[in-house]
Amino acid sequence: MDRLGGHLVQGHVDGAGLVRAIYEEGNSRVLRIAVPEGSGRYLIDKGSVGLDGVSLTVVRPHGDEFEVWLVPHTLAETNLGDRSPGDQVNLEFDMIAKYVERFVGAWQDRIR
Repeated sequence: MDRLGGHLVQGHVDGAGLVRAIYEEGNSRVLRIAVPEGSGRYLIDKGSVGLDGVSLTVVRPHGDEFEVWLVPHTLAETNLGDRSPGDQVNLEFDMIAKYVERFVGAWQDRIR
């Protein structure tokens, strides 16, 4: 049996985010992204997020903001390196987070 690996996103847009800041860290470019109010509940450190269809790892989530680190390969193979502060990006949150929220909500409804 193999372990479950990779990012669990499907390519569906859940909402729009806003590029708040961009800075360089070593050989990576870091984007700080703001998500719609309340959507930060789907973000965990080292979890998955899709930005404009590119599956990336969530870094340092805090409230309704988080960072992604774009390594040289990602910068070369996607258009995310062209982003500037103030740009809008399409967001897709991790599937497991959305399923857990739905199941927990259904469970809570049953015990009320």
